[in-house]
Amino acid sequence: MKLLTLNTHSLQEENYAEKLEWFIDRILTEQPDVIALQEVNQTISSPKAPPHMHRGLMQLSHGVPLREDNHAAVIAKRLHLAGIPVSWAWQPIKIGYGKYDEGLAILCLNHKIRHAEAFRISSVDEYTNWKTRKVLGVQLEDMDDWFYTVHMGWWNDSEEPFRHQWKTLHRMLCEKQKKAPVWLMGDFNGPAEVRHESYDLVEKSGWQDTYLLAHEKDGGMTVRGVIDGWRDKIAEPEKLAGMRIDQIWCSGSVPVLSSKVVFNGENGPVVSDHFGIEIQTP
Repeated sequence: MKLLTLNTHSLQEENYAEKLEWFIDRILTEQPDVIALQEVNQTISSPKAPPHMHRGLMQLSHGVPLREDNHAAVIAKRLHLAGIPVSWAWQPIKIGYGKYDEGLAILCLNHKIRHAEAFRISSVDEYTNWKTRKVLGVQLEDMDDWFYTVHMGWWNDSEEPFRHQWKTLHRMLCEKQKKAPVWLMGDFNGPAEVRHESYDLVEKSGWQDTYLLAHEKDGGMTVRGVIDGWRDKIAEPEKLAGMRIDQIWCSGSVPVLSSKVVFNGENGPVVSDHFGIEIQTP
């Protein structure tokens, strides 16, 4: 099984059309089983998506219409046109940059989604509040595992601290963990290098970092320098080389053949302000 996570930055990226092509080209070649995406946008003013763009969509109840420039819908459409069956889900969460419906998406290649769910982990629940946080998860027809895409808040946020969001997320998944593996994939906004904060809390909660489990791994860095949301959180940002804030965790210890950073300019072109993580299991 091959899993991929990426904070896409999607429509907010410069040269978006070109980067979209680069992303799709690699997906066509590698064909991950499950792709977890964060910051999946659509323009609020864009026309509604035509019926054919709903192909493979596991519809969730959220009241926001799918629009024709939806980042996940465009990817799913292109994969379908290439002959690859795709089952996918999208969950809008908040208004991004004043003009986007911003949310999370999961695309499953060559698998069908059996169940999909989304729930809130932040205290705030206003669509206009940029600190609103939710997670999106799916279970496939041919396995019992659950796969979630997450975009967490910061450890020291005075209004929406990571600790509270993690406590909610961990509690919501406790029963599922007893029945089958649960995978958390995404932007944890907590550097793995920093002790006694987000990363350590997840680990002490019993979750396994697949980067550490992997037999083969690279440096693991998923952002280079300082990106949006971090400039006021680093004492000396000019000295920061990078961080490993994008991670894939599993609820139990599982065999992992490899963990590698992708879309970083060395293993695939850069398509976002984050790099992706791809892991391979037996």
